[in-house]
Amino acid sequence: MGTKGVVIIAILVATIIVGSSALFTVDETETIIITQFGKYIRTVKEPGLKLKIPFIQTTHYFDKRVLEYDAAPAEILTKDKKNLLVDNYARWRIIDPLKLYKTVRNVRGAQARLADIIYADLREELATHNLSDVIDIHREELMKTVAKKSAEKAKQYGIEIIDVRIKRADLPPEVAESVYARMNAERHRIAKKYRSEGEEEAVKIRAETDKQRAIILAESYRQAQTIKGKAEAEAVRIYASAFRRDPQFYDFIRTLETYKKVIDEETTIILRSNSELFKYLDIFRR
Repeated sequence: MGTKGVVIIAILVATIIVGSSALFTVDETETIIITQFGKYIRTVKEPGLKLKIPFIQTTHYFDKRVLEYDAAPAEILTKDKKNLLVDNYARWRIIDPLKLYKTVRNVRGAQARLADIIYADLREELATHNLSDVIDIHREELMKTVAKKSAEKAKQYGIEIIDVRIKRADLPPEVAESVYARMNAERHRIAKKYRSEGEEEAVKIRAETDKQRAIILAESYRQAQTIKGKAEAEAVRIYASAFRRDPQFYDFIRTLETYKKVIDEETTIILRSNSELFKYLDIFRR
């Protein structure tokens, strides 16, 4: 290969390098700021293949999408002097890339500034609430207040804060054990109280049940005796009616019933000759 060929190859390589430095691609999810020696030149928002001056101008990419900032856990003191280990996160987006570039330069700088803003507002807000407010239903209203305050401060950096949330709020390890011990003791006290109340209620229910049982049995016995008395009265009435109609036949039937009750194959009866019971046996003997 001659000198001419080497020159041509060198020219092609240089052209490719210059061309690749002069061309850049803009994605639909990005906004690009172009600077020249650190000075702002223009903002590119439309997607596609774009041109810039190679080696002189620099492109800075900024995401249009909603971003997430996850803070490191930090201790915060509540109104009732309780230390909380709070782990929070925020959702945010870049609404003014140029302002963000001029103030914090890039996304990393933006997240560092968000950490300062959100932590300061969160610490200030939690300092006005007791521990119970932070861990119960009041947390949502509390976080709305923090998000609103932080959003106002973040606007000066071209940032819109959409939401701030507490992902986790724990007691520091050095106090968690003692708190859990107190909670456990309180739960045992409440359980003992419930068991005592339950046993007392059980005694009342059993006593009432025994009372109702006694009442039901007494009423049943009364009704049974009433029915039995009526039945016996009716039997006496029937017997009396039968006796009035034919006293001799009635006497005969009653005597036969007596025989049936007192006499069987192994029974020996000793009677006087003039016994009333003997008169019918004497008839059968004849």
